[in-house]
Amino acid sequence: MTVSLASTFGLSDLHAASLSGGTVQRVYEDLRKRIITLDLPPDTTLSRSELTDTYEVSQTPIREAMQLLKQEGLVRIYPQSKTVVTRIDVPQIYEAHFLRVALESEVCRRLASEGDPGVVTRARSIIRMQEAVADDPDQMAIFQELDELFHQTLFVGLNRGGLHQLVRERSGHLERVRRLHLPEQGKVLNILAGHRAIVEGIASGDENQAVKAIRDHLSQTVARVEALRQEFPHYFA
Repeated sequence: MTVSLASTFGLSDLHAASLSGGTVQRVYEDLRKRIITLDLPPDTTLSRSELTDTYEVSQTPIREAMQLLKQEGLVRIYPQSKTVVTRIDVPQIYEAHFLRVALESEVCRRLASEGDPGVVTRARSIIRMQEAVADDPDQMAIFQELDELFHQTLFVGLNRGGLHQLVRERSGHLERVRRLHLPEQGKVLNILAGHRAIVEGIASGDENQAVKAIRDHLSQTVARVEALRQEFPHYFA
């Protein structure tokens, strides 16, 4: 889904998966998505033999995909023993949030002052796609992928796609807590309202409005971390 959406909007750098299309990237991207969406919840043991059967590949790409996930802090590898999905790390949530706010605020500020109007058109198209699936609980994984694509579109519109990749690599724990937050009543509508406000700030050329909109938007989930930690203690480190 991610790669096809990227193709639709001409975003050729949606991580290395869209560049290489290799076996390692295919396995890595699918496992990462399953971890982020909590299909593979914290403390899940990943069996390499089972994964080789699931993905119909040898042990080598499985091992290399695991190393990529380890670098993001999403799995812990016990040599000659097992690989386990990590619990959500709260300090890493706040670090990722700090990074996102710093980078995306500047991206939105610059887009408002000098961005390509085509970015606004693409961003609004993504919002319409999100609206189309917003009422279907079974489509939350797609809604979340579209959410990532929305933010990537802003970076790519400023020719800073590499910085989006940096944010993505540091945001695994934040993305999981966002997934826990997503089913809460009104959350989806708040996300859509936030995206519209960001786009309107950029489209109007109002740098302050654009920056305020992105900062408000990115702060919603972080404000709920402690409450989510109390509600799902078995998911957190």
